Amino acid sequence: MQALLETLKPGQEEEALARAIDPQRLPAHIAIIMDGNGRWAKRRGQLRVAGHKAGMRPVRTVIEACVQMKLKALTLYAFSVENWKRPRTEVEMLWRLLRTYLRLELPEMMRQHIRMNAIGRLDELPPMVREELQQVLGETAANRGLQVNLAINYGGRAELVDAVKALVEQARKREIVIDEAAIAANLYTAGIPDPDLLIRTSGEMRVSNFLLWQIAYAELYVTDVLWPDFKRADLLEAILDYQQRDRRFGGLSVSTFAAAEDPAAAGAARR
Repeated sequence: MQALLETLKPGQEEEALARAIDPQRLPAHIAIIMDGNGRWAKRRGQLRVAGHKAGMRPVRTVIEACVQMKLKALTLYAFSVENWKRPRTEVEMLWRLLRTYLRLELPEMMRQHIRMNAIGRLDELPPMVREELQQVLGETAANRGLQVNLAINYGGRAELVDAVKALVEQARKREIVIDEAAIAANLYTAGIPDPDLLIRTSGEMRVSNFLLWQIAYAELYVTDVLWPDFKRADLLEAILDYQQRDRRFGGLSVSTFAAAEDPAAAGAARR
């Protein structure tokens, strides 16, 4: 947190939020559904592409803040398998924006030791996009800082289908045990810890086919802020909200467990 605090001016809202965060209880992995680009543009009487361009700014802001807080992983929902249904001109512009982002941000990724990763059906991407992406993945592969996972041509159901196909293929070659660990090992995110916190912008109350397996116990945070307007303060507020949650993973909190075991002792402790 110190690196973040050093960039903030005393008295600013962001500085107060940052100081309120417990550095010992930061989420290791944050996932974000970046929603609201189209509505942001519409409210300004602009084309949807203007919203997508504006949405590149908060990507930089969030990545920088996560680096400063020394988080381990950040996963961004960039393009879903359903997004192909959008107008062809919009889809093509999204690919151009992605290529531009990768090209412009690579030097900063290297400076910040960011490791770029991509999850999804990458073999279905346009060749030029796939080539640019593979170059960045290769150049950042040895970095050991924040891992940024771009979910591109991604769908949670598609991921599960692909995992099942992989397991069936393995079962044809040898006897295997199919359990939760086996499924997790065949997901696009194999080897990456599940998200602790899932943030969705634009106020929509759904997960939109995103990381369906991985967010089983993630804390969900929904904000009405549209993605192009998402600022560092919004990220800090989400983390503060996360730190107020009682994460039980299907069990009981310490206080609840104590009350169940010894109601009298728990009552005395509360007094």
